Amino acid sequence: MKVVVTGASGLVGWHTAARLHARNCAARYKEETAPFDVVLLDHAGFSNAERLRHALTGASAVLHFAGVNRAADEEVESANPAIAKTLIAASHEVGVAPHIVYANSTHAASDTTYGRSKRRAGEILAAGPGGFTNLILPHIFGEGARPRYNNVTATFVEQIIRGEQPQVNPDGRVQLLHAGAAAEAAIAAVLDGAFGDVTPAPRPFAVGDLLSKLQGFHAAYSADIFPDLSDPFDLTLFNSYRAALYPQGFPRVLRLNTDPRGILFEAVKGGGGGQTFLSWTVPGVTRGNHFHLSKVERFLVLDGEATIRVRRVMGGPVWEFQVNGKTPAPVDMPTLHTHSIENTGDRPLLTLFWTHELFDPASPDTFADRV
Repeated sequence: MKVVVTGASGLVGWHTAARLHARNCAARYKEETAPFDVVLLDHAGFSNAERLRHALTGASAVLHFAGVNRAADEEVESANPAIAKTLIAASHEVGVAPHIVYANSTHAASDTTYGRSKRRAGEILAAGPGGFTNLILPHIFGEGARPRYNNVTATFVEQIIRGEQPQVNPDGRVQLLHAGAAAEAAIAAVLDGAFGDVTPAPRPFAVGDLLSKLQGFHAAYSADIFPDLSDPFDLTLFNSYRAALYPQGFPRVLRLNTDPRGILFEAVKGGGGGQTFLSWTVPGVTRGNHFHLSKVERFLVLDGEATIRVRRVMGGPVWEFQVNGKTPAPVDMPTLHTHSIENTGDRPLLTLFWTHELFDPASPDTFADRV
């Protein structure tokens, strides 16, 4: 199935593309045919008629996340309907009737510049040649969110990491939805043929409570303690916070307790349990080359020398971390980032791996993808 993801460089667009990519990776690992031909289209693609037509040719579905939410009022009001008109016109030109899943907003019900713009764009898309799903989204947070850009969660995270004190409206409330949940709702709409309004259930939060939870994460993690991750929502919020620490926040050197008997240090604390395993790796060999959508994973070299490499899924720079057993310093893998560890020493490498949950062969949350 050919699926076009517009706004692929944005928050929900990237999370959606990553999840489609994960499904393809899982199929290839089993030596099966990848289920999706994923075409990524950024905002600039709507200004290039040839590129847009090529992207839409043969498309079964368009997951439409491209849009404008910050600009002069006149531009915001006109831009989203204009993008919708361009998408529908190009579909007619290449003779396709794709199922369009439109990332709408709860603000579309309001009489504001942005609300009118989103509402009108939805009306245009609904009149297109194929099926239409109106995906109504609240405040979205997640790994890769831009701080100080219509995202209170990401802004709080950045301020907390910097040691700043965020300003909070004591009466403020927010409806939170992880970008991954929005992405899964969009994909499910296509696979299930769900048309009309789809409204994923958010988690309501007082803004002050959101800040307190994030500050609690930061205080615990700064002391190398993982918080309780049994609540799936807390897990997504914690993973969003962790992702913002990269790459400067790693490796995290551990405190060594030394006396005449030798050395003692704490490898992992908290997290609600999980699973720990050890591996010996011969020189020159690389382990990993996979990513996770939700799993928290720690790499800690106990003996030998290694290079840990991390890259954002779907492309981006490769971050390299040099680690060794003489100075134990874990690197915790951010979700939606593929990662590997290579023995770069001249003797076997001993590594401790820890995840916050027991491995489930039926749902491994591990997708092979070379860094």
